[in-house]
Amino acid sequence: MGRVVLVTGISRDIARRFARAAAADPSNDRVIGVDVVPPRGDIGGVSFVRADIRSPVIAKVLAKEDVDTVVHMSVIATPGSAGGRNTMKELNVMGTMQLLAACQKSPTVQRLVVKSTTTMYGASSRDPAMFTEDMGPKRLPSAGYAKDVFEVEGYVRGFARRRPDVKVTTIRAANVIGPHVVSPITSYFRLPVIPKVLGFDPRLQFLHEDDLLDVLRHAMATDVDGTFNVAGDGMLMLSQAIRRLGKPTVSLPGFAVGRLGSALRQARVADFSPEQRSFLTFGRGVDTTRMRETLGFEPRFTTEGAFADFGVSLGVAPREVARA
Repeated sequence: MGRVVLVTGISRDIARRFARAAAADPSNDRVIGVDVVPPRGDIGGVSFVRADIRSPVIAKVLAKEDVDTVVHMSVIATPGSAGGRNTMKELNVMGTMQLLAACQKSPTVQRLVVKSTTTMYGASSRDPAMFTEDMGPKRLPSAGYAKDVFEVEGYVRGFARRRPDVKVTTIRAANVIGPHVVSPITSYFRLPVIPKVLGFDPRLQFLHEDDLLDVLRHAMATDVDGTFNVAGDGMLMLSQAIRRLGKPTVSLPGFAVGRLGSALRQARVADFSPEQRSFLTFGRGVDTTRMRETLGFEPRFTTEGAFADFGVSLGVAPREVARA
């Protein structure tokens, strides 16, 4: 018998693509996608169920479908797409709590895969050169997406303790980038003139969108559990990344970048949050040794390769992206 997989957040493109690929995998009997709104685009063999994971109805879905594998992908990064910060927090934190409560009561659930992010570590002047999975943020996040993810991971660890019979894998993905990704970081690089914080040139790590789908499928199929940093090999300096796109840049003091970011958010041009401003000031590096040696996963794209593929989608010739 193959797996019966439930994927949350299927109205978002990356979750829809993952669910469709999972449905095409012969090792999976059925794939059920849940969200409050239907997904746009082809979902292949995925069965869509309109359900809000913030409500107890998600427990009924698990029971009715005999779900044994849950892939949680509905932790969102942008308040604009959720209808505001309060709704975003409800979806991220309260939705996760309700989903975990349903999984805890389910006798059929055997595996839980959570798509998390290295944003959990934050970004500050006190950060180590490379974060390992056993480290936490040097400054606890006080608001926003980073705080949501920090709380979500705490609830996931609590669930793993209460249900030791369930394999729980948390994927801390570096900033995901690629031709189809719409996110705060890709919106930033799509600006016609790119603002930088004066005096800083942060280190950046990226994960290609295809590698994210691959690592989630790998985590779903393997017996390994735990928390894993996932990123492409190598790093890029912000100045290198901008140069490779051939775009003009303007360097501003930190407070001015903050004001510009607020204006961009209000205009819905880019979601330039305070945590993104910190990231574009101090950068972040994560160690991926455990990804290779324990999880047994190797991304196909390096950080530079992932960024180059994104650059091609903006009309930059591949040679130009690699040469700069």
